[in-house]
Amino acid sequence: MKRLSQFTMVLCAVFLTSVTTTSHSSLPNPVLYLIGTDYFTNNGTTMVRYHFDVLNKDSYPADIFAASPNLPPCGVNTKASRTWVDFYDQRGKRLYGFCALGKPDDLNGIWFALPADETPPSWVYIELTDRQTNTKYKSNLAETTL
Repeated sequence: MKRLSQFTMVLCAVFLTSVTTTSHSSLPNPVLYLIGTDYFTNNGTTMVRYHFDVLNKDSYPADIFAASPNLPPCGVNTKASRTWVDFYDQRGKRLYGFCALGKPDDLNGIWFALPADETPPSWVYIELTDRQTNTKYKSNLAETTL
């Protein structure tokens, strides 16, 4: 087998380092947990909002939540963030999503809401989708009761 030149090996190392740094391939999956609920009224319907936080939100770099006008918009928001966050029930049904979080700390204010007379799913999870790299980070299943 032919040996690679030192120059080629250095180029490969630089390329792999830049790909790893840019893609954030070593990021952990989010650790989701319920922090509380509250009731509110929307168009005459009593709703329950389920508030969650991500325990390891500090593990995510700020740049994955940067405004990304170069990527497709979120409705009329042409400066939607690079990474979108979606809630799903334990069967994979999408419940709600966020497309404009500006920093990792904003993961402490994510939620979904349901009519108060509707039984919530027992478990939910989130997916963080880095739209720039097409990478998904799926959380644990989190309970919807304290």
